[in-house]
Amino acid sequence: MINVRELTKTYGSVWALRGVSLHVNPGEIIGLLGPNGAGKTTIMKILTGYLQPTSGTATVDGLDVVSQALEVQQRIGYLPENAPLYPELSVQAYLKMIADLRRIPAADQPVRLSEAIRATGLQNHLTRPISQLSKGYRQRVGLAQAIMHRPKLLILDEPTIGLDPTQIVEVRRLIRRLARHSTVLLSTHILSEVEAICDGVIILMNGEVKADARLSDLEASSVVVLILEDKTPKADVALRALPDVRSVEPLLTADGPGYRVQAVDKVDLRPAIYRLAREQGWPLKELRRDVRTLEAVFNELATTALDHPSSGSFQDRAGGRAAGDRAGNHTTPSSAGGGGAS
Repeated sequence: MINVRELTKTYGSVWALRGVSLHVNPGEIIGLLGPNGAGKTTIMKILTGYLQPTSGTATVDGLDVVSQALEVQQRIGYLPENAPLYPELSVQAYLKMIADLRRIPAADQPVRLSEAIRATGLQNHLTRPISQLSKGYRQRVGLAQAIMHRPKLLILDEPTIGLDPTQIVEVRRLIRRLARHSTVLLSTHILSEVEAICDGVIILMNGEVKADARLSDLEASSVVVLILEDKTPKADVALRALPDVRSVEPLLTADGPGYRVQAVDKVDLRPAIYRLAREQGWPLKELRRDVRTLEAVFNELATTALDHPSSGSFQDRAGGRAAGDRAGNHTTPSSAGGGGAS
């Protein structure tokens, strides 16, 4: 649905994007995650035809966003950070205006309006001026205008910003429902937003892609935690002697002594450690793969970007990302560099 290759955008001497490549498959909900100024909004404006890239290419549903901008825009539903609403209009009048602007045939408008209104839960607010709606309901109106023409791609820029906790939950549920019929690209700098809604995540920092994977793959760890019932002499020596072991660290837990065993290149060490424990007769209590949170991954990438701005990416380079196959992802280091602005 989205294919971006080596996309750059500069404003004078400032690099907003530097060599960004990404791919989003049909039917996915992908979180575009990054700190303020990472380049998230710039990518969205390029995909919607609002900005032109300095170099590189971007296509939506196989259409070039520069040379075929109108065709692309007809396939996109876009909710910017500040929804484009007319506060003096009623909800119904505003949505009718959008239907006309979208050139939805008059005969189809009742059905399209009804679908968007039901999907966003606006049935009881149609005659109210938009100025009298809460922030949450204004967001719903913004979503309604974005989905009325049944877009293939929904681009949502910070859709829950400024909402209270109840409204955030409601909007998240709504986005999941909308994703049954549209691919969704969701921009946010809120980590929990991605974990709650998305199938995969693309992390931008300083105008570069630092990670592009499914959440489960990104959060997977090459660290195995081994917990024993009692102290076992020279267990660390035996663990270090295993193939593909990078490091072994002692670990004290409430359940007993143990070790954190780091593998090389995301090798799963659990089978080898289990066999070793059986052979050695260790009093095994727990053996599990450690799981990183998205927050831990993000902080690791952010720290790397600050300390070493030319390194530290996590990319799926098994051929899947370039071909658009997010299945079977793994992550390997990749070089990157530059500064950016949103």
